[in-house]
Amino acid sequence: MPFRPRILVLAGLAVVAMSGEGRADAIDGQWCAVDGKRIEINGPRIRTPGGAQMQGDYDRHGFRYVVPAAEPGAGGTVVMRLLNDNLMQLTPPGSSAVQQWNRCGPPIS
Repeated sequence: MPFRPRILVLAGLAVVAMSGEGRADAIDGQWCAVDGKRIEINGPRIRTPGGAQMQGDYDRHGFRYVVPAAEPGAGGTVVMRLLNDNLMQLTPPGSSAVQQWNRCGPPIS
């Protein structure tokens, strides 16, 4: 029965192929708030809700950045924490109120 190990290998490869994007279980990607704000995280790089592109403190399951001067809350720190593949919590500067953000696709122009 030499073909049996090949079947197991092929089955394993099929599972890996169907697992989807490599970003699963990481905060990287596009995030949307219920009020229409968007954030995009790619490693230590972020595009903020105001459109600024900058660097922040990246962790696979979290992100932190200082709000740029041209945006509300300037100088304060935003803290984000991944809850699951499709949900993260964001704490705005100077607030203890946690916001829920959902993973979303790229913007439609």
